[in-house]
Amino acid sequence: MVGRRGYPPEFRRKVLDLVEAGRPVVDVARDLGISAQSIYVWRKQDRIDKGLEPGLSSAERSELSAAQRRIAELETELAVHRRASELLGKVVPPKGATKRSR
Repeated sequence: MVGRRGYPPEFRRKVLDLVEAGRPVVDVARDLGISAQSIYVWRKQDRIDKGLEPGLSSAERSELSAAQRRIAELETELAVHRRASELLGKVVPPKGATKRSR
């Protein structure tokens, strides 16, 4: 369950509910065996999602991450095409080029 984004949203929500009910973050973290820093990060993101603090919402972050992944894929694909074109240009003469006239 632990790891990068290893806690399910339901678990995070329950942790935040405990903190919002008045339990100290360090107590909740200790009792559940998680990092207090994680709870602070989740709480900050929750406040952003509710519009109480400025920043990127969870949906915007997700969309941005997906866009960045797609851009990286496209850049890799473009590099492959450029390299293939470069190699083909050395082997195959450009269209319209003729052999030397006799």
